[in-house]
Amino acid sequence: MIEAILEKAKNREKLSKNELIQLFEIDDDDENLKKLYKIASDIRNECSDMIKLTSTIHLTNKCQVQPRCKYCGFAAKTSSIGYYDAFYRSDDEIRDVAICVEKSGIPRISCSGGHGYRGKQAINATKIVKGETSLEILVNVGADLTQDAIDELKKYNVDTICCNLETINEEIFNFVKPGEKLFNRINICKMVSDRGVGLSSGLLIGIGESYEDRVNHLLFLRAFDSLEEIPIMGFNPYVNTPMESYPPCSIEEQLKTIAITRIIYPHIRITVPTPTIGPKNVELPLIAGANNLATVIPEDYPLFVKGVGSPDYGNLDEVISVVEDLGLEVQLHA
Repeated sequence: MIEAILEKAKNREKLSKNELIQLFEIDDDDENLKKLYKIASDIRNECSDMIKLTSTIHLTNKCQVQPRCKYCGFAAKTSSIGYYDAFYRSDDEIRDVAICVEKSGIPRISCSGGHGYRGKQAINATKIVKGETSLEILVNVGADLTQDAIDELKKYNVDTICCNLETINEEIFNFVKPGEKLFNRINICKMVSDRGVGLSSGLLIGIGESYEDRVNHLLFLRAFDSLEEIPIMGFNPYVNTPMESYPPCSIEEQLKTIAITRIIYPHIRITVPTPTIGPKNVELPLIAGANNLATVIPEDYPLFVKGVGSPDYGNLDEVISVVEDLGLEVQLHA
């Protein structure tokens, strides 16, 4: 049965929901798993074998979501190995990072931050990055946006707005994010899409969701016409948080999700943050069909930085070496 489903995927035939669930059920030691990755990477390469890199600036870890997300090690005072001390980046710090990233050749930067500002932190960063560099910019402040803020971001030529739903299983969402509501995040995605701004919206996997939940989530994202990017993020526990004893999401589960996402969305940008996959494993998501590696940091990055989801991150030179060793091309700007 699995062989027949893989053959349909290889021939670019549409798979049913049940067939997609069966792909998720492939055992980790099954040879069909390698076939799944090969099909997904071939689909990506048919569209483009160019791999994009995205760097980052964390604008602030002062977050007003209460109660805190149970997995969060980013917000101030949540984890001793995360961003424990509170910060809010100055305009000069944002400018210095953006200029550094541009000089490194990385074409894109993600600007993310905690909640409580109604998008003002994202608008300010977009104005600086677009005014000082030619970088593409993604802003990710989750549901901390308004319609006016989205319009303002569009005015300043934001390239992509990210609002990760993380899971559309409402029971699990309410458990891991007790200070937020799923419908608020869905509404932000709808507003971004309705304004014709590129939407990024991804999955946090390994938090108790079923394979059916993942498939439902991936199919649900079709509702957003401007969807251009799907981040796949594997759960990693942070010490001192309510979920510190939860097991990390396995590499195999992350890779299966990447590959199946590629089969459903041949042309989409599939993003894998280097912290959540692990900086030493960056070749694996590329083998499974991803085409964007995020949280890639150049050597002369001017600020102290930690990854989100894990304190580690990918070094630019090492990431480029891995991509080129796979025979893929890194997208860099002059």
